[in-house]
Amino acid sequence: MSLDTATQPPAADDQDLTALAAQLPLEDKVRLVVGAGLWSTIALPEVGLRAIQVSDGPAGVRGVSEDGVETSASFPAPSALAATWDVELADEVGALFAAEARRHGVDVVLAPQVNIQRTPVGGRHFECYSEDPHLTSEIAVHVVRAAQDRGVGMCVKHFVANDSETQRTSYVSRVDERTLREVYLQPFERLVHDAHAWSVMGAYSGVDDGTLAAPVLEHRPLLTGVLKDEWGFDGVVVSDWVATKSVEGAVEGGLDLQMPGPDGPWGDGLLDAVRAGRVDQAAIDEKVVRVLRLARRVGALAGSDPAGSHRAAGTLPDAREVLRRLVARSMVVLRDEAGAWPVAQHGPATIALVGPNAVDPFVQGGGSAYVRPDRRSTVEEGLAEAFPGATITVRPGAVSRLHPPRLDLLARCAAPDGSRGALVEVLAADGTVLAAEVVTDWSGWLREPQADAAAVRIRAEIRLDEPGRHEVGVGTVGAHRLVVDGQELSTSTHRVGAEVILDSSVNQPAPVVLALDVTEPRVVALDATVQAVHPVGYASFARAELVHRVPATPAEELLADAVAAARDAELAVVVVGTNEEIESEGYDRTSLALPGTQDALVRAVLAANPRTVVVVNAGAPVVLPWLDEAPTVVWGWLGGQEWPEALGDVLAGRTEPAGRLPWTLPADEADVPVPHAVPVDGVIDYAEGVHVGYRGWLRLGRTPAAPFGHGLGWTTWRYDEADARTTPSGDVLVDVTVTNTGARAGREVVQVYVEPPADDAGDPPADRPVRWLGSFAVVHAEPGARTTARVRVDARALRTWDPVRSGWVVPAGTYRLRAGRSSSDLRLDLDVTVAGAS
Repeated sequence: MSLDTATQPPAADDQDLTALAAQLPLEDKVRLVVGAGLWSTIALPEVGLRAIQVSDGPAGVRGVSEDGVETSASFPAPSALAATWDVELADEVGALFAAEARRHGVDVVLAPQVNIQRTPVGGRHFECYSEDPHLTSEIAVHVVRAAQDRGVGMCVKHFVANDSETQRTSYVSRVDERTLREVYLQPFERLVHDAHAWSVMGAYSGVDDGTLAAPVLEHRPLLTGVLKDEWGFDGVVVSDWVATKSVEGAVEGGLDLQMPGPDGPWGDGLLDAVRAGRVDQAAIDEKVVRVLRLARRVGALAGSDPAGSHRAAGTLPDAREVLRRLVARSMVVLRDEAGAWPVAQHGPATIALVGPNAVDPFVQGGGSAYVRPDRRSTVEEGLAEAFPGATITVRPGAVSRLHPPRLDLLARCAAPDGSRGALVEVLAADGTVLAAEVVTDWSGWLREPQADAAAVRIRAEIRLDEPGRHEVGVGTVGAHRLVVDGQELSTSTHRVGAEVILDSSVNQPAPVVLALDVTEPRVVALDATVQAVHPVGYASFARAELVHRVPATPAEELLADAVAAARDAELAVVVVGTNEEIESEGYDRTSLALPGTQDALVRAVLAANPRTVVVVNAGAPVVLPWLDEAPTVVWGWLGGQEWPEALGDVLAGRTEPAGRLPWTLPADEADVPVPHAVPVDGVIDYAEGVHVGYRGWLRLGRTPAAPFGHGLGWTTWRYDEADARTTPSGDVLVDVTVTNTGARAGREVVQVYVEPPADDAGDPPADRPVRWLGSFAVVHAEPGARTTARVRVDARALRTWDPVRSGWVVPAGTYRLRAGRSSSDLRLDLDVTVAGAS
């Protein structure tokens, strides 16, 4: 059996790039491997090189402007794309990435994120595709290949084992060599071999693989030895923003481009290191050629057009249509006791739409995945389009947010001079006022105060009219002094820098709040002084998020109102989920429970109206204690700008929710194999080895609420027969015949899992997973129709890494291939005998 993987396509003739690099002065070479700013490389017009523009992009292409008004097509979270298990749809998403990049003047999109969902508490779980390396690889390869075939580079991130957020800039992932190869490196390897990725981003964190413990950007055995030398990666290794921690170490490790710049370790010290002989100029030349190669591929070098056979495609994708179809298809039917749920056939005249996320849907996670959407709509509008004759009643029904909302300066505040709003003063270190302005709208951030600014002070008088308990507070980071109504709420002299950006977000830490009981209208004074932050590599800023919560409707009243609406309606749609306080870059989750009183809401509505569908609006797993009580439950994801309309399409039966879970849904937090991501003495120990995600559940014999791969759709399927044959290259072709036994046309994801040969005692070997995903295929069939799925299980799916021989081997024996609807719902078995190979 051959184990040869697809070889890296040879680089284009680089003699001209080598010659161009050789003619550059040393100063320009060093400038070329350091960012010119936050989102671009330098331009060298004298040699025909313009700047390369990059942009964040896991869920859309944000663009490069800093004015905050640029809008973008807001994609569903990457996990939603993986939930389609549809590589053709991934091709469409890659094409849409390219179109959006061109629209925004972007050459390289910082996506996809192919880290593995090792634990459900990971803060960026929603940004990743799956807990399975093969599903991750398949989707990512098609996204990257489709985008780059249209002349837009994709920067694959974060290399490698950077799978959680707590202490993410400093922790070291202790991962044995075999686990690295079989799980965490697999998507990167596939993207180099099968998609010829043009760029890879090195992570903040470090790796201890048993031979070296070092930051990723200084880990020469991985970054240079494996990625570049062994796999033949000829693109650019980019640092995560402000991740570069050294000059010589990062040069030797394999970093090619420090971002951002122009300051930072390389901006401040690389030129001197080369002149002093601490860094070999030949190493810089090699990096310069890589940057020039990327410039040529994206068309940033004179005389070159963007690479890719489809770069001049005349018809651009319809972003709204693609995204609406994508998110609708991605939705996963977790439970459907009624069978073929779509309610259009029932024609409900009245619909009760209840839940916090019905009022305020959570369509994209926090952090670098965020874009300002091209359009916004409400869930009510989405359902009104789907059911134009229905009367829709909307009720929140529950409390889900932990923090008070933003203070309304225009309606409630007066500056010291009596004008509406708040006075914002920029202060020097001695207290001198450098600038002052009365503002009526305040985002919580002051961008780029003067270079000599030491602090920002905000003063206002806040009018509290409503009787009851008000909460007034300020959220900030670093050195500050916060006073409300004469009470000092918080003070700190600890000044902070770039770590504020890297290890926290707008919602962390929580604001400091003062609760005030109001019996008659009153005015309270707010005086907040916060440090100005001047982080290396980022624009300066100050943060003071002013918050205020009016006396809230008691939770029991919200619940009673929602239950009454549900009881009176023909159909109840309950939308519950998370929000940006829960799922965001910068911090991990501390609980898998739905926040607030949402579980009580679901149970109460189910008791009031048996015709209820529950929609879970979340990116990462949450525990659903009422799952077995609900007739119909749909996992809706973080769906981007088209989510409300797509939800209407699903409920009305216009589009089948054909999604399958790309991760395991736990029934109890205590059962999760990897329950947290908290480093111990700076180390995260990947002690579970290759038993990640559903593999860990199977190894431990635990039963989740829904297994990896689960999803019902709006129809039913019968698995009839399967046969297999082995190709000369060692791939196994599995033909699985299925029948749509329901009353509706549908899509089925046929999944084939591999179980290893038994040991001499007849038991599965302890060092290999109980079973793992071999491959999958999506088929469509009309009601009553049979169809056959051709599933190709690549020879690579049978291999395991031998650390003694430092290579891949396929142990000889009989492998069982099991076809079915999920990792636990397996319908057909086939045995394939393999001679073995190394």
